[in-house]
Amino acid sequence: MTNTIMLSLESLVRQNTFRRPNPVEVLSMLCRCRILLLLAAALTVGTSAHGQSYYYVDCSGTNPADFSTIGAALAVAGPNSYILVTGTCNEKVNITNFSNLNLGAYYGSVATINGNVSVTASNSVFLYGLNVTNPAGNGFEINSSHNVTLWTCTANGNAGTGLGVATISDVVVQGPGSFDSNGSSGIGVDSNSVLAVVALGGPVDISRNHGAGVGVNDGALFKTYGNATIENNINTSTSIRPNGYGIQLLAGAKLQVGSCNGTNQISGNQSGGIDAREHSRISIWACAPVAENIIKDNGPVGVELGMGSELALYTNVVISGHTEAGIDMYGGAQLYMIGPNLISQNGSSGNPRSAGVVVDGNSEAYLRGGTISTNDGPGILTLVNSSVDSVGATFPDNTRGKITCDSSAYLVSDLLPAHGNPPPGILCRTPHDLGNGDRAAAAPVAPDFTPQQNQTAQYKKFASPK
Repeated sequence: MTNTIMLSLESLVRQNTFRRPNPVEVLSMLCRCRILLLLAAALTVGTSAHGQSYYYVDCSGTNPADFSTIGAALAVAGPNSYILVTGTCNEKVNITNFSNLNLGAYYGSVATINGNVSVTASNSVFLYGLNVTNPAGNGFEINSSHNVTLWTCTANGNAGTGLGVATISDVVVQGPGSFDSNGSSGIGVDSNSVLAVVALGGPVDISRNHGAGVGVNDGALFKTYGNATIENNINTSTSIRPNGYGIQLLAGAKLQVGSCNGTNQISGNQSGGIDAREHSRISIWACAPVAENIIKDNGPVGVELGMGSELALYTNVVISGHTEAGIDMYGGAQLYMIGPNLISQNGSSGNPRSAGVVVDGNSEAYLRGGTISTNDGPGILTLVNSSVDSVGATFPDNTRGKITCDSSAYLVSDLLPAHGNPPPGILCRTPHDLGNGDRAAAAPVAPDFTPQQNQTAQYKKFASPK
């Protein structure tokens, strides 16, 4: 086709060699040349269909007609482009100032990147089927970017964090996917960014990282809507404070754990299940009829809550199997528990602070329903100017009674008689006879997953092998 264009241009010149062309003929020649040049340019960017431009990358070098690196394709790609990759690519992929970019393997395949993928100052970037390992740093890095999606991507065995999201970015991780065995956190979310796990197509695993499975800092928000496992993350000896939690929140960070797409499980993490400090907030709720949120067997504690942080549990949350406490609260922390949640089989003999729930240091627990049972120690241990307000909760078979308070703590509960001594198993004072407070709160609601379903359907349509 290119040869035909060149011959056509040559014929135009020859046709006007023997006389001076008039102005009309000159204009006609220029228009025809422009059309031919535009056609030639269109041929260099690949096949166009439904308004998309296609660029093909073969990192193996088998097909000389394809780009040999992703970077070379990005250098010429524009908005509304598909870059389809095969082979193993040894490069750092920098996506900067892009919009409406789709980059990944052909649908149903995977492409390997030995290096990293960074997305900066971009909007509507969709990544598919990329297995990223960086021996010298992070796997994926998303900064100052919006509407970024990773579908069927992995970041395993990186020297740094598997996936880092920062600087007011918003990212969706669609399952299946994994962020395992990294030298730092599996996923890090910072600086008022938002990351949501939407595991509609398969589970997302965040395990065996050296540090928190998920670290959330500086006002950022991490959300999982089910079908996620966060397991066996390891505390690093060089850390200033323990960091081998499943999820760790600092500096006003936020966490939402919902079971809309299946059970979430946080288990086997060395330092504990969830750690929230410095005015961080957690909501855990069931948004599917049979799925649960399970926090179990995480070393000393299921959820550690301190320094003004808050925890809300709404139905079908199970916290069990920890050596010290299911929930340990301190430093002005607050617990709100409503519905059929279970805190069970926590604590160990010989530990005086062992309990189902420890409420310490000016903290408050507000319970409306739920079961706190078979813990080694009291169901709730209330210490140092803390208080418990409980209605409808049950406390069977704890080894040291239902609720125990020190001399500075208080209990208001439907378990207490209006007058007289408290029943067996309750060792607390009641400061007044005004009854329990009424502070009802609604659980979060399941979002509409239609946008994510539409995105994956579109990629499947336009990136399937022909």
